[in-house]
Amino acid sequence: MKPIIAERGEAIAERTPSVRWALASLSLSMLLPSLGTSIANVGLPSLAQAFNAAFQDVQWIVLAYLLAITTLIVSVGRLGDITGRRRLLLIGILLFTLASILCGVAPTLWLMIAARAVQGLGAAIMMALTMAFVGETVPKERTGSAMGLLGTMSAIGTALGPSLGGFLIAGLGWPAIFLVNVPLGVLTFVLAYRHLPADISKGRTDRKGFDLAGTLLLALTLSAYALAMTIGHGRFGLLNVALLLTAVFGTGLFVFAEARVASPLIQLTVFRNRVLTASLAMNMLVSTVMMATLVVAPFYLSRALGLNQALVGIVMSIGPVISILSGIPAGRLVDRLDAPFVVVAGLVVMAAASVAMAVLPGISGYIAAIAMLTPGYQLFQAANNTAVMADVHPDQRGVISGMLNLSRNLGLITGASVMGAVFAFSSGTPDITAAHPEAVASGMRMTFAVAAALLVVALVIAAGTYRRRALGESRVRH
Repeated sequence: MKPIIAERGEAIAERTPSVRWALASLSLSMLLPSLGTSIANVGLPSLAQAFNAAFQDVQWIVLAYLLAITTLIVSVGRLGDITGRRRLLLIGILLFTLASILCGVAPTLWLMIAARAVQGLGAAIMMALTMAFVGETVPKERTGSAMGLLGTMSAIGTALGPSLGGFLIAGLGWPAIFLVNVPLGVLTFVLAYRHLPADISKGRTDRKGFDLAGTLLLALTLSAYALAMTIGHGRFGLLNVALLLTAVFGTGLFVFAEARVASPLIQLTVFRNRVLTASLAMNMLVSTVMMATLVVAPFYLSRALGLNQALVGIVMSIGPVISILSGIPAGRLVDRLDAPFVVVAGLVVMAAASVAMAVLPGISGYIAAIAMLTPGYQLFQAANNTAVMADVHPDQRGVISGMLNLSRNLGLITGASVMGAVFAFSSGTPDITAAHPEAVASGMRMTFAVAAALLVVALVIAAGTYRRRALGESRVRH
């Protein structure tokens, strides 16, 4: 009888030819959720006309999708750890694809919104489990490259959405922006079914229960926070305050409940891991800064610099294009260098770019700053994800991946509200569309001065965390 190690070696040898196909399925699983986010935005005017609805109502087509991802991504990651990631990922791809069909044929707005929520659930499953699968399909020394590839695919989906959506609406009508996901979803399902490693079967005694109470508490808490940050479009009223207080209370209740559950959704002991806690905090800060470019740049380019809509679109596409080109090289750099070093390097580049955004004048200054900011972001993302996921216990990969994605989403939601409010306040008017060019330019400078300060905070967190880690490793060696 062959030893167990030999059998495992043979299994790995058999899987090696399909690693590329497995990565292809994971890449598509990362592309589809980001495409689903960006492609719907461009269709909102057409959807408002088609359903004869107010723009505020149509915005729920985007909000329902984002809320579903934000509130469920940690829970589905944990569910994958318990029930099997391959099985759940296939269900997620199927849900996303079927919901895309329902969106394309929806006869009413509210059915469309419900279908988008289901599509968001499928997207949450794909996003949470894609990074978790990297540890099972890619050798550890190539983790950075795989994370860089996934970052590139996410950037492609975000960049491709507006242009592809506009082309499809002009040629085929609004249903096409949802139905285009169907052939991609089928291809992703086939590749994942054929090439992802099978789930390891567990006996009944090895299976842990799913924390339903914790899941509901976390979903309600995150929903309250997300709505507090989005309702009112940066203007904080009594409803926003009430929702924010609800989120704070919900967080405390969630922690209290998790400490008393036999099989918690999130094991609170994971937060004793300083690298993980620091990575989540830095991820949120960095995502807050990146959202500022999407919120502020269109007004700055059009109102302060006087560019027409076509030129604004071209300049705004520079960042995503650079992001696409820099993702894979950033991942390879992480594999060659120490991930913590690349995290710090990425933050330094981003901080310098934010300062440049605040002080460099004109269109050339904006392009120079964005050409620094985007590669810095890709360096940070690839290194930060690698630093966290490389040493995660297999039974925790799904939930930790979900937490990383959640921290990013919370940063984007916070950035849209907080950085938008900073921009409006610094411009001296609540109505940016009526502000003078000088006021808009002043708002831009102040917003990215705040962004630079947030990145300095992230740098302090990184330096302190990795310094303590290095000192701990040094003591162990001696």
